[in-house]
Amino acid sequence: MLSIDLHGRVSFVTGAARGIGRACAEALAQAGSAVAVVDLDGDVATATAAQIAASHGVTARAYACDVRDAGAVRATVTTAAADFGALDHLINNAGVQFVAPVADFPDDKYANVRAIDLDSVFYATKAAWPHLCASGRGRIVNVASVHGLVASPFKIAYVASKHGVVGMTKVFAIEGAPHGITANAICPGAVMTDLVRNQAPELVASYGGGISEQEALERAFLDAMPSRRFIEPAEVGALCAFLCSDFALSITGAPISIDGGWAAH
Repeated sequence: MLSIDLHGRVSFVTGAARGIGRACAEALAQAGSAVAVVDLDGDVATATAAQIAASHGVTARAYACDVRDAGAVRATVTTAAADFGALDHLINNAGVQFVAPVADFPDDKYANVRAIDLDSVFYATKAAWPHLCASGRGRIVNVASVHGLVASPFKIAYVASKHGVVGMTKVFAIEGAPHGITANAICPGAVMTDLVRNQAPELVASYGGGISEQEALERAFLDAMPSRRFIEPAEVGALCAFLCSDFALSITGAPISIDGGWAAH
C-alpha cells in the first residue's frame, strides 16, 4: 500500500487558512510534515494552524503575510525557516479571482489578481530558493488552475496569471534540478471553495442576469467538466502531498490536471 511519509520535513503554504491551501496543509501534516500556515488573515491562519497541530500531532505555526508585498514575503520565509530550522516544501497557493468582460475589466482588479496569483509565486520561490537548495530535496508545488492550460470568458487576469504560473513552474524545474528541487503545477478544475462561490454574483451579471447563482456556477464550471461534479479540496491536497514525497522524485516541470476532463477537449 502506498504510504506517504513526510516526517522531518517543513512545508510553507500560502493562502493556507482555508480552501485548497488548507487542504494542502492538512494533507502534508497528515503525512508528518511540519507546516507554516501563511495567509493574509492572521486570525484565521492562527486557528487553522492550531487545528492542524491538534489533529495531526505536528508543529504548525501561523504567519500573517500579504503576498503582494515582496519584502513581506521575504521576511515571512526567513522567519519561518528560522522558526522551524529548515524549509523543504513551498506550496504557492494564494489566489484571488475577478470576473468581467475584457472591455469592462478594471485596471486595479487586473493588477491585484496578477500580483496575488502570479507575482507572489516569484516572490515566495525566490525567497525560499536558498532553503530549498540547502534541503537537497526541495519541492515546489504551485497551485495553478485548468485556466493555466485553457481559457474561459470574463477571466482575463486569472487566465493570464495562471498561464504565467505554469511557465514559471517549468523554469523552476529546470533551474532546480541540479539542486534536487522539483517543481510542478497542479491545475484544478472547479473546486468548491469560497473562491468559486464568491464568483456567482459576478457570473450572473456577466451572463446578463435572469439566472440563479447556482445556474451561473454550473454554466461557468460544470458545463466544461465531463465529470459534471465539483472537485473536493482534499483531492487537491492529496495530490500535493504526493508531489512532495519521494514517490514523485522524477516528476518535475509538469502541469498536472485534476479537472474532471476539462482540459481534455
